[in-house]
Amino acid sequence: MKRAMVLGLLLVVGMLSLVVPAYQQPAPAGPRVVDIEKLKDNLYVLTSSTPGNAATFSGGNVAVFITESGVTLVDTKLAGWGQAVLDKVKSVTNKPVTRIINTHTHGDHTGNNNFFGTSVEIVAQENTKANMAKMDAFKGDNSKFLPTKTYKDKLTIGSGKDRLDLYYFGAAHTSGDTFIVFPALRILHTGDAFAWKDAPLCDRNNGGSCIEFPRTLQKVIAGIKDIDAVIPGHSPMMTPKDLREFQRFTADLASHATNEMKAGRSVDEAYASFKIDKYPGYKNERVKGAIHAAYDELKK
Repeated sequence: MKRAMVLGLLLVVGMLSLVVPAYQQPAPAGPRVVDIEKLKDNLYVLTSSTPGNAATFSGGNVAVFITESGVTLVDTKLAGWGQAVLDKVKSVTNKPVTRIINTHTHGDHTGNNNFFGTSVEIVAQENTKANMAKMDAFKGDNSKFLPTKTYKDKLTIGSGKDRLDLYYFGAAHTSGDTFIVFPALRILHTGDAFAWKDAPLCDRNNGGSCIEFPRTLQKVIAGIKDIDAVIPGHSPMMTPKDLREFQRFTADLASHATNEMKAGRSVDEAYASFKIDKYPGYKNERVKGAIHAAYDELKK
């Protein structure tokens, strides 16, 4: 019994060693360079967002949406990267940053809210604001950099070519994941609710759910139409087809974990028997952690 408890503790510690750096990894000491990709005349993506290399990882993909009244940023990367973000914004427009939308609570997506000052409107789903309020980065005087506008299920900002539609469909990566649609451009930003082609990170401490994940994504697919491209959380541009495949992957993973747990098999056994080869191009770096998170969720 003691040996099993020790092994379980080691597994949890191992998972945290993978998860926490992705949220709180400090900026490198040297020059901070963020890459920029043009999607449309008024929409760019700031990348350098793939975890693994501490020298180049800046946080999640940031959308730079240039409107008549100013620039809307979707997420703000890791703390310490604010000037690098602003430099890239200035390379494509002279307009000021007037709005930030945080897709969720994690520090690699909210780390520079404070850099842009209190005159910038900050928008998030109401659960994300509650999650952010628990973070040390937003305690005390820094609470003024929490979202100033929240919504529950859907929020439309602007109109015409400047329109943004924000949606919340339920628990996934966290309890407050926002999906942002640029209707005139037919582009969807998913944040970390679709971060990569691998198992998702289900942040149980912030209301995430590996069991609800596929159900939430199914609602996204059913509820958001007329999309040609997807900006994921930490990967190059994707397509709606990629999002549909990811939904099937998360559904298979949740179903597999549920069945294996009911059969009395361990996390290791469930991980060993999960067939990832039917999803070409998918990595296997986070599958075990997702299965463990699903087991933990199903026990409660």
